[in-house]
Amino acid sequence: MSRALPPLNALRAFEAAARHRNFARAAHELHVTPGALSHQIRGLERLLGVALFERRARGVLLTSAGRTLHPGLLSAFALIRESVEALRASASSGVLVVSTPPGFTSKWLAPRLHRFAQAHPEVELRIASSAAYANFAADGIDAAVRNVPEETGIAPALDSEKLIDDRLVVVGSPELVARMGRSRRDVRQTPLIHDDQLAGRPEVPTWSDWFRVAGVPPVDVRRGLRFSSAEHAIGAAIQGAGLLLTHTLLAHDELASGRLVAPLDVVVPTGRAYFLVHPKARRPRPALEAFRHWLRTEMAAM
Repeated sequence: MSRALPPLNALRAFEAAARHRNFARAAHELHVTPGALSHQIRGLERLLGVALFERRARGVLLTSAGRTLHPGLLSAFALIRESVEALRASASSGVLVVSTPPGFTSKWLAPRLHRFAQAHPEVELRIASSAAYANFAADGIDAAVRNVPEETGIAPALDSEKLIDDRLVVVGSPELVARMGRSRRDVRQTPLIHDDQLAGRPEVPTWSDWFRVAGVPPVDVRRGLRFSSAEHAIGAAIQGAGLLLTHTLLAHDELASGRLVAPLDVVVPTGRAYFLVHPKARRPRPALEAFRHWLRTEMAAM
C-alpha cells in the first residue's frame, strides 16, 4: 500500500525555496509571508523525518535529502503549469499572447496591428512587450519575437521561424542632413545619438564599426546624447538632435515617410535576425498560425 503524499502546499513551498535558495523570495512568489512558508517547510521536514535545508544568515542551502527531492518536484510542477496552460489555451483558443521587444513593438508592430485585427477578428491578440526573454510556462506566453545572433540560434525546445535580418543604418532629420550635407567629412562633424541597448550587445556593430565600413576617418564616438530606449533615440533623431545609428527595421516607417533620411548609403549587418519562436511541446493553434502568416506577409511587403 502506497503512502499518502505530503500536502501539496508544503511541497510547493519547498520547491520555490529550493529554486530561489531564499525563503523571502520564495514567499513573495507564492504570495505568503516568510513565516508561513517556513512553517510549511518545517512541517514537511517533520513529516519526512529529514532536514531539507541548512539555514544560514544570508539564505539557505539544500541538504543531501533536499537535493534528492528537488529535481522531481521541479519537473512535476513544470508539468502541472504546462497542463494548466494547455487547458486555458483550449478553453480560449481565440486568445493569443505574444511577447515582443519594446522597440520592435512601438516602432514597427503597433502601427500595423490594426491590419491583423481587421483580417482576423476572431483572434484576441495580446502583446506583452518586454526586453526580457519570455518564460512560456510561467508567463502564459504563446509565442515571442526575438532578436538573437544567428550563430547562437534558438533553444532546442523552441520552434523558430526567421522573419528578417537585423541591420544598422545611420539616420537623421531631413533638416539636419540638409544643413550638414552628405559627404563623409560632414558626418564627422555632426552630433551623434547613441542607443545604449546596442552597446549592451557586444557582438553588435558600434559607431566605430560604422565609420570604418563607411570609410570615414575615426572620430570621438563617446560624444553625443545617450538613450536607453530605441524609441526615445529615434524620437530625438526626428527632432534634429543628431545622427543616430539604429536598426533598419525600427527606422523603416520614418525613412519611408521622410521623417528621417540616411545621409550615406551604408548599411551594416549585425549577424542577428528577428525570429518568431514558440515551444515545440505545444501544438500550434489556428490563432498562432494566423499571426505567423500575417507577420510573414508584412515583412515581405517592406
